[in-house]
Amino acid sequence: MDRLQFSHETPRALGGGRDQAILGVVASGNLEVLMERVLEPDRCEIEITTPLGGYDAVWEAVIADFVERAAPGGVRISINDGGAQPDTVMLRLLQAARMMEGQS
Repeated sequence: MDRLQFSHETPRALGGGRDQAILGVVASGNLEVLMERVLEPDRCEIEITTPLGGYDAVWEAVIADFVERAAPGGVRISINDGGAQPDTVMLRLLQAARMMEGQS
């Protein structure tokens, strides 16, 4: 198993009232995303556990694009990957961010 970690500065905190969100299932070609509102409002940390090695640059690009789109400040993100494609990763991240923006 590979474990990747990324840290980003964000221009603002992710909006909304939920403290956490969990989305997806680790099963054939998918992933699980857990978001927790536990960091400073201008920080985002991401930890990825994946069975597939050698894709660090792809993960880095997908995460950077997500952070640019969603500005998930204040959020720690844990991803348990089951071999998801980059577009599925982005979809799940955006869905989880949307859940966080909802009311608790």
